[in-house]
Amino acid sequence: MLKKTLVILTLPLLSLLAIGVATPLWGVSAQPASQTARSAVATDAPTGTLQKMIVENGSVTMDLDLNRLSGIGLQPMSERQNADTTTLHFSAGANSFFPILVFNDQLRGPVPGSMALIPVEAAVPAAGASASQATRLPLQLGASLKQLAVEKLPSGRGVDLAVRDSNTGFTFFNIQGHQYDYNPAAQSLAITNGRLVVSKEFAQALGRPSDAGAIVGTISIGAVMQSIQIDQLVKGETKSMALPPMQHAVGPGVPNLVPGPDVIVGDVEDVAQFDPPVGTQVGLAIGTDSCNNGDQPVDWFALPQTDHPLVPQNLYRMSGGVTNDERFEQIGQSWMKHTFLALEDFVCGTCNTSGCQTGTHLCPGCSDPYVSGLNGDQDQIGSRAWVNPFTGSFPSNANDHSGHVHDGVSHRILVETSDLIPGNNPGATYYGEAAYISPHEFTWCQAHPDQCNMFNNFSYKKFTVSGGPTNFVFNQAGNTVRMQPAIQVWADTGATVVEVEPDQGNDGKFFVGYKVTPNGGGWHYEYAIFNMNLDRAVQSFSVSFFFGTPSNIGFHAPPQHPGWPHDGTQGDAGFSSTPWDVTQDDSSISWSTETFATNQNANAIRWGTLYNFRFDSSFPPAPQNATIGFFKTGSPVTVEVVGPVFSDVTPTPTPSPTVTPTPTATPTPTATPTATVRPTPTPRPNPIPRVRPTPHPRP
Repeated sequence: MLKKTLVILTLPLLSLLAIGVATPLWGVSAQPASQTARSAVATDAPTGTLQKMIVENGSVTMDLDLNRLSGIGLQPMSERQNADTTTLHFSAGANSFFPILVFNDQLRGPVPGSMALIPVEAAVPAAGASASQATRLPLQLGASLKQLAVEKLPSGRGVDLAVRDSNTGFTFFNIQGHQYDYNPAAQSLAITNGRLVVSKEFAQALGRPSDAGAIVGTISIGAVMQSIQIDQLVKGETKSMALPPMQHAVGPGVPNLVPGPDVIVGDVEDVAQFDPPVGTQVGLAIGTDSCNNGDQPVDWFALPQTDHPLVPQNLYRMSGGVTNDERFEQIGQSWMKHTFLALEDFVCGTCNTSGCQTGTHLCPGCSDPYVSGLNGDQDQIGSRAWVNPFTGSFPSNANDHSGHVHDGVSHRILVETSDLIPGNNPGATYYGEAAYISPHEFTWCQAHPDQCNMFNNFSYKKFTVSGGPTNFVFNQAGNTVRMQPAIQVWADTGATVVEVEPDQGNDGKFFVGYKVTPNGGGWHYEYAIFNMNLDRAVQSFSVSFFFGTPSNIGFHAPPQHPGWPHDGTQGDAGFSSTPWDVTQDDSSISWSTETFATNQNANAIRWGTLYNFRFDSSFPPAPQNATIGFFKTGSPVTVEVVGPVFSDVTPTPTPSPTVTPTPTATPTPTATPTATVRPTPTPRPNPIPRVRPTPHPRP
């Protein structure tokens, strides 16, 4: 049996592959300095098949020296006559995003990612083994046993692999001395001879800092891999790309499709970083699987035609307070990916292509994958300024990249590194969100007023973040919640989220969320406005109150992208990042940005963005009105929230007061969709990968 072996000391990839392969794989636009390097090796660039593969399933075994973990004895386990050992068995999480690169059936190494570890009991316990091995482990490790992960760390960290708590990012062990063995016939990966080395932070937690670096066991991994991207390279350039559907990625969707075309995000696959930071910011992208939840095909005509879906991507952080859910903030937004070809896959359930023109349409029940490398391809993501998010309409020049050169963060999800570094954000959780904005849904709605499906296009997934300060790994921490914007997760923590449609049938919706928490003698008031698909945008926000002067007044908005030629903003200047002005009187506090008449590029709450407003008060909450003013057109509207009111009530030490106001949302033309958690995956046939042709040249 042919087997390809890669020793850990050989992991740094050949410069040939780093230049000629890595760039096409990830869809990264080279910076000027690297362009020179690429041209220098163009004649020697590789030709062949490059696969990006992730874990389909597998098993992991850890043999631990309990004496050494408890601080007894200094000799390695192999040298001790009466070692007290235990064996922990895990299954590898299905579809764990632990990627490897395989070129012409030869393993070229792993890239940063994470493999979830699911504990399983040994079929036959070893002689003398206790009923529960977890009870014999150090407290910290036993508490994290059900949420461990093996992570491939970015280069330059001094360590290649580590065992971490996937929720908190706490590192228990670094892995040393391991070998990678890849069998191309079986598409299997083995990681053997790994030594488990106590990390500095685990040694500190054990109260024995000197134990950092101690070898306390071994680890072995065996995994079946599956391709998620196959590139055919000719002299280093990608000539074709196939995106095989992930096996068992998403279970069958709703069996009864809704009337009309209805494209949704069926799965948020991953969040991935591209390139090192530029200044203080990194560029990210989200992999998505679209699903046609409707009984009619969705138009999918590539540019220069303007009847295809667009894919905006967002990143949020929930943090603060005793339970790390005081506030929900958007920390990044991308431009919008222009889709160009629908592959009729089965991720969402039964795919029906009967009577449907494939490729130029996403057929009923079918799915189409766009890995993060495609959604982050800078040449195929155009400015959000060009699109009306309610109608989905945009001009044919909405993806014009002439006249500018990309750097590592251009047009992707733009995030400040300080918002990701785990040490700066203890206990924070993150949420990747994406949507498919389709002009076909609106035109169908105009002809079929009872079949309007423009309000369920957003879906999200929970992630934790590890790494930093420059390279970050995003670990999945939940299933995709379909057909709901990410702000709804805040409602699960006790916040109130109100849906508002100010001009039914003519414009989209926005959401107002709020949460009040005690803060030691007073209350913290936190408000968020998420504009889902409201073209008119939001220009002002005002909250009424009685008595007292608010303190610690704050405002938060995600970073805006800089101006680019042909970006759809006035004068190609980009949208402003100027914080909103704050004014207050005896009965209200207000935030506002410039008006449309003053500055068309003002920092309004445009579609697909969420802004925060906050203050502290010594007075408790009671129902009050909030007034929302619009940027482009329309009269202000009021929404019932809560605000400070004089009372003799003394703040209590409970996490949050009970607040039950009645929402005053405008009626909607279709029922508000219920969040659908991804069901348990079921096997499905492995279709032959199909080639996604190179898209039409942009105008």
